[in-house]
Amino acid sequence: MNIEKIKSQFPILKQKNRGKKLIYLDNAATSLKPLSVIEAESDFYKNYYGSVHRSVYELGEKATNAFEGARNKVAKFIGSKDSSSIIFTKGATEAINLVADAWGFSNLGKDDIVLITEMEHHANIVPWQVITKRTGAKLDYISIKEDGTLDMESLKNKLTDKVKMLSITQASNVLGTINPLKEITYLAHQNNTLVMVDGCQSTPHFKIDVQELDCDFFAFSGHKMLGPTGVGVLYGKQDLLEEMEPYQTGGGMIKEVGLQESTWNDIPYKFEAGSPNSSQVIGLSYAIDFINELGINEITKHTEMISEYAFKELSKIDGITIYGPSQNRISIVSFNIDGIHSGDIAQMLDYEGITMRSGRHCCSPLMDKLDISSCLRLSLYIYNDSSEIDLFIEKLNATITTLS
Repeated sequence: MNIEKIKSQFPILKQKNRGKKLIYLDNAATSLKPLSVIEAESDFYKNYYGSVHRSVYELGEKATNAFEGARNKVAKFIGSKDSSSIIFTKGATEAINLVADAWGFSNLGKDDIVLITEMEHHANIVPWQVITKRTGAKLDYISIKEDGTLDMESLKNKLTDKVKMLSITQASNVLGTINPLKEITYLAHQNNTLVMVDGCQSTPHFKIDVQELDCDFFAFSGHKMLGPTGVGVLYGKQDLLEEMEPYQTGGGMIKEVGLQESTWNDIPYKFEAGSPNSSQVIGLSYAIDFINELGINEITKHTEMISEYAFKELSKIDGITIYGPSQNRISIVSFNIDGIHSGDIAQMLDYEGITMRSGRHCCSPLMDKLDISSCLRLSLYIYNDSSEIDLFIEKLNATITTLS
């Protein structure tokens, strides 16, 4: 991959950060946007903006065609055989809430169990806390091992006939751990347990095939994979989506409305109430084009390579604790330095032009499990290269010397 050519397509990388060359190392939080995505949204507003699904005039037809074209593109991108299984949301958080509410309210009852893991993001914890309290169900957790991998024996022991839903991240946003989803889904389905997957960290980094995974639901966000904020995707198996009641109601999701009762639209529109987030969906379509042009397998190779290099170089630093496995991980390396608060390091690196996340990373239960208050997180993507890792290591070592 020609990294300099890739960098040139991201206008924000031409800026300075605190007067220094910008080194962006916070991709697990949100990715930067290529010019093609930025211009796609602008072009929509300038040249064919219209009311999607609600107009027969030309502008509306162009807007609708672009919107539905994006749905077809998303379906192909994640291996869905039918675009009606693709629901647009405002983010992965809303997608998980949709499943927890629309599926959970009708299918969970007293003493039923929802099973999640200790490495989950808050977006895959709190919705299940709320719905289990509302329905009288229980929430239980699969343990993680000391090396940051999932404890498969814990999973097998907890998969009782009471477990109705297993909701799990494909890749941890702190540990970088890639969970063995095919095996996990197989075990769950043997137990008649549905599987919901948080694919926020995995989708930008390697090929997703929901048919091969055989998951029942899959959620991801646009802004972590070069797309705009304000758009996410929920994939669901058609038979499940057909049975579920709407998550929100209003215009667009109805078939007929009477004074006292209404009937619902077909899927996926049943779950897309109100005027859709058209420009963001179209922007996501162009982000997928950008990824496809580079090649998702090439992206995987590149991010694996620089992640391994970063892990190796960080491991040489005295007093460092790295969290998560050394192999089978996405390009995230979280760590702490003995005796120095992570926030102090992040702030000093910022003055060197290096943007890096410090905190709890929306994973408070995991932080408690690791017995830490916070940590630093290095997260890499397609516009990062080994020279940036070298500069980061150099400045990190200087920062450690200053703060020690």
